[in-house]
Amino acid sequence: MPDTRFKILFLAEGATLAHVARPVLLAASLDPARFEVTLARPASHAWVSEGCCADIRTLACQDSAVFAHRLARGLPLYDTATLERYVADDLALIDAVEPDVVVGDFRLSLSVSARLRGVPYATVCDAYWSPERPLRATLPVLPFTRFTPIPLARLLFDAVSPLAMRLHTLPLERLRARHGLPSLGHDLRRCYTDADLRLFANFPSLFPDLVPRDDAAFLGPLAWSPPAPPPFDATASTGKPLVYVSMGSSGAVEALSAIVAALEACGCDALVSTAGKPVPAALAASSARVFEFLPGEAACAQARLVICNGGSPTTNQALVQGTPVLGVAVNMDQFLNMQAIEGFGAGLMVRGDRVSPALIARAVTRLLGEDGFTQRAHLLQATHRERKGESPLGDHLVRLATKNRRHRAPPPS
Repeated sequence: MPDTRFKILFLAEGATLAHVARPVLLAASLDPARFEVTLARPASHAWVSEGCCADIRTLACQDSAVFAHRLARGLPLYDTATLERYVADDLALIDAVEPDVVVGDFRLSLSVSARLRGVPYATVCDAYWSPERPLRATLPVLPFTRFTPIPLARLLFDAVSPLAMRLHTLPLERLRARHGLPSLGHDLRRCYTDADLRLFANFPSLFPDLVPRDDAAFLGPLAWSPPAPPPFDATASTGKPLVYVSMGSSGAVEALSAIVAALEACGCDALVSTAGKPVPAALAASSARVFEFLPGEAACAQARLVICNGGSPTTNQALVQGTPVLGVAVNMDQFLNMQAIEGFGAGLMVRGDRVSPALIARAVTRLLGEDGFTQRAHLLQATHRERKGESPLGDHLVRLATKNRRHRAPPPS
C-alpha cells in the first residue's frame, strides 16, 4: 500500500542555536501518521536533534563564528558565493527527499532553491521582520557605538541606515538575478522572510497590527529547552528572588560580570547559563550558580525575572511562564523584539554597549518592584495557554502540500 503521508523537509540553518532548535521543535510536533519528516541540520548542532524521530541529514552551513563576526560589525550576514553553495546543497537535498513542502529557518537560499524546484516553501521567522510592518531601523551595538555618545551615533546611523539596509540585501538579490528570479525590491524584510508562507514564532498579542492571511500566520512562541544537568536545582533555599540569566549563543557574554554584580547588590539569587561560552573570571568569585546549559523552561518558571540578550527564543521562554524580562540587546533583531515587549509592558531593555552594574540594578529594581511588568507577562502567558491546544502547523503544511500535489504534473506513462 503506497505511503499517503506528506513529505516535509526542514532545513535548519546553523547561524545561531535558535535557528536549529525551532525546526527541531516543529519537526517533533508533527503527527507521524500524517507526515514523513526529514530534518537537515549542521553537524555542529547534532546534539540539539538527539531523540528527534525525523530522518536526520547533515546540512552544510556557514560557521556560526563567521555569522557572529559579520553580525557584530554590521556586515551582510552571507556573501553571494556562500548563498550559491547553499543553493546547490538545498537542491541536492530536495532532489533526494522529494518533499511536498520545504520548511526553513533563516535559510535564505531557499528563496531561490525552493522556487527552482517548484516546491512550496514555508519560513519560520519573527513577526518584527514582516514586510507588512514599517521597519524602524534601530541603532544596534556596533564597534563605533561603544565609544560614541548615543545621540551622535544615532544621527550617524539614521543617515547611513537606508544605504546599509540596501547593502545587506545585495547578496540575495544578486543570487536571485543569477537564477532568473525577480528582485525583492532591495527590501531587507522581504529578503529575510521571502516564502510562500511566513510562520511567525511570536506571541500574536505583541504584534496586533499583523493580521493572519494566506501567506502569513502565527505559530505562537517557540521555546526550546535542553535537558537538565544532574545536579540542577533552581529552587535553592536562599530566600532571595531568583533571577535566571542567559545571554544565549548571540548575546554579550562580557556583560555577565556587570549583571551578576548588580544582582548581588540587589539581593538576588543569580542562576546563569553560559550557552557553552567561556565563563568570565569575575563570575568564579561570585555567589552565582553557573552552568553551561540549563533547562530554560524550568528556570524561567521558577524565576522572578529573566535577563537575556533580548532575542525571541529566551524571551519566549520567559513570557510563556509569565516571567518579565530584561533584554540586554546588541543586534537589530534583539532591539526589534524588545521594542515590542517594552511596548506591551512585559519587560525593559538596556543597550549592550552601555551595561554597568548601576544601570542593571536600576532596571532590576523596577522590574521586581513594579507589579505591572509581571501582570503584563501573566497576560501573555494566559493568552498563550488559551491557544495552546491549537496545532496550526500541520494544517498549514497540508494546505501547501495539497495545493502542490494538485498542480504537480503526472509522471510520464
